[in-house]
Amino acid sequence: MSRKIIRFGVIGCGLMGKEFASAAARWCHLTDVNFEPRITAVCDANPAAMQWFQEHVPTVTKTYDHYRDLLADPDVDAVYCAVPHNLHASIYVDIIRAGKHLLGEKPFGIDLQANEAIQAEIDAHPELVVRCSSEFPFFPGAQQIVQWVNEGRFGRIIEVEAGFWHSSDLDPNKPINWKRRIATNGEYGCMGDLGMHVLHLPLRFGWKPSSVRSLLTKIVEERPDGKGGMVPCETWDNSILACDVRHAEGDFPMVLSMKRIAPGHANTWFIRIQGTRFSAEFSTKNPKQVASLPYAPGGQQAWHVIDAPYKSAYSTITGGIFEFGFSDSILQMWAAFCDEVTNGPDMKQPFRCALPEEAAGSHRVFTAALESQRTGQTIALDW
Repeated sequence: MSRKIIRFGVIGCGLMGKEFASAAARWCHLTDVNFEPRITAVCDANPAAMQWFQEHVPTVTKTYDHYRDLLADPDVDAVYCAVPHNLHASIYVDIIRAGKHLLGEKPFGIDLQANEAIQAEIDAHPELVVRCSSEFPFFPGAQQIVQWVNEGRFGRIIEVEAGFWHSSDLDPNKPINWKRRIATNGEYGCMGDLGMHVLHLPLRFGWKPSSVRSLLTKIVEERPDGKGGMVPCETWDNSILACDVRHAEGDFPMVLSMKRIAPGHANTWFIRIQGTRFSAEFSTKNPKQVASLPYAPGGQQAWHVIDAPYKSAYSTITGGIFEFGFSDSILQMWAAFCDEVTNGPDMKQPFRCALPEEAAGSHRVFTAALESQRTGQTIALDW
């Protein structure tokens, strides 16, 4: 099968840029796809970060000190951009204006105003595919829950809980970084950093909060500055959002949690849905298992826990008996993005990467959460 080569530029050559490079190197892992990414150019303020790409990614032939030079490169069709949140509005807008497809990191702007500027440019260029990075819903267990929701199995929804927790910030000796500063991360704090992962599926299912009551906490008040001193941590470490969701079959509560300090957790993403006819939950804490509880009136209530086979959105060479992991979810996300760039609405499978509309929805929720924290009130949202 012939494959369309999509020539990528990477702006921001840090951890996630390297993960994309690894996914591109594993493209032979996928079967029956007619597209393939090829990283041809990179840009980063740190020359050492670009050097890694030069040493490990043979397709990279160009390095740039300024992202606008990369955007002027006619040999770049699409861009992956991973930069601090305060740079999203200016760089994302310039990428789109330059006519490049974009997969950008969350939250698509440091605040609601920045997100609106990005969305305005997206609206002016409907020919481009612009998506937000969110890989966890590509786990097979999460995809199983997507299927069950689409099949309407749950009956009336009783309640929903979704979250993303990690614990690396529990260590008070961890040095300060840009995610702990309002100027670079924004006031959202952990919500801007983790929240798109949490809201991706609820918003995809149409579960838009009609109100938000937030509990935001700062746990580690200061951190080492790397120079022998201590500096304040300005952003929220943990957040719990209690939401009301209006639904045609009956309103229900939804609890969203984003935590940088969740002892014992290392990037645990989860979703739990309880319904009158069916309930289900999946967590990356146990990535092979998905739990479900079918129910008929008068019948037994028993949870069924099964191993989720390696059955991904895009077929791979891996057998179903093996385990699925984080790097696999990134490969699947990138396949979905490249599929949409190549095949448009005729994608090989229907689950798309996080949409700009969903990123915009997350901003509305986070902005309301900040207002709730300031006022102590429940904030209404009008969609």
